Amino acid sequence: MEFLKKLYRFSSSWTGTILIVAFVIFFIAQAFVIPSRSMVSTLYEGDMLFVKKFSYGIPIPRIPWLEIPVLPDFKGNGHIFEGERPKRGDIVVFIPPHIEKTYYVKRNFAIGGDEVIYAYDGFYLRPSEGDLYIKQHFPNIETKQFFGKTFVKNPYMQEHAGIHYALNNLRFQEALSSLVFDGREWKVLGGQGFAMKPMGVDGSAIEPNQTYRGEEIVFYKKIAPDEFFMIGDNRDNSLDSRYWGSVPYSRIIGTPWLIYFSINLGNSVEAQQEAIELGKSENWWKYTVRWNRVFKSVEELESEMREGR
Repeated sequence: MEFLKKLYRFSSSWTGTILIVAFVIFFIAQAFVIPSRSMVSTLYEGDMLFVKKFSYGIPIPRIPWLEIPVLPDFKGNGHIFEGERPKRGDIVVFIPPHIEKTYYVKRNFAIGGDEVIYAYDGFYLRPSEGDLYIKQHFPNIETKQFFGKTFVKNPYMQEHAGIHYALNNLRFQEALSSLVFDGREWKVLGGQGFAMKPMGVDGSAIEPNQTYRGEEIVFYKKIAPDEFFMIGDNRDNSLDSRYWGSVPYSRIIGTPWLIYFSINLGNSVEAQQEAIELGKSENWWKYTVRWNRVFKSVEELESEMREGR
């Protein structure tokens, strides 16, 4: 009984409160706000969510806002305690390989050993387990042959209703139209790089000074061991592993747990359209609350989408 009294007094003190909050943020859950539309229609810009930080082990704690690690990376894998890896189809919060102090949230499309094809008609996956695995786990999903191998087309769209190509696979057309050969290898012009290799649909090399139609070229990547290929559900409005490559386990943080609040930001297309339909003023829709998303998990929201609510 005396121990409980001491524990209560400690937790009620400023020191105790700070230590408890730090423990929760470092090891259990941390709050994040989604700024972009890369996960629409699953997660929206302005969704404020708690991220479960023990989903894939315990990542090395970082000081909030400064994002400075508080412990050395003794194991070399970015985690204090190693855990299970993100599964195919999981929504994951991570630090991208090209930026140090920013958190991204995307869906895990492929794991180490998998092969990914990005084509004019969508994404294709060949799991490392091979043909039998495809037959067992994707029996009702369209497949296609590339390089003499079977790939599954858009493998998660049936299960996760928020995945979509809003602009007729515009990202593929942009990448295709900006391909250049620098004398050694193919690259994508512009400020944004491209981490997938262009190839002919039969696996042949792309030749300089040749004109290709979209259906004649694919972008290919084999995922390195213990890395993960992350893509936004809003496939035509997402900067993801297509551009900066796969994400190593050392940069995995956790998975979305609960949306505790949600507001329409200035880039909310849906809220802007609603304001127009209701005849409201130009700025009426900004920073309005999405009450239908508050205190809901991603699983609940996806279930509502499947049911058409």
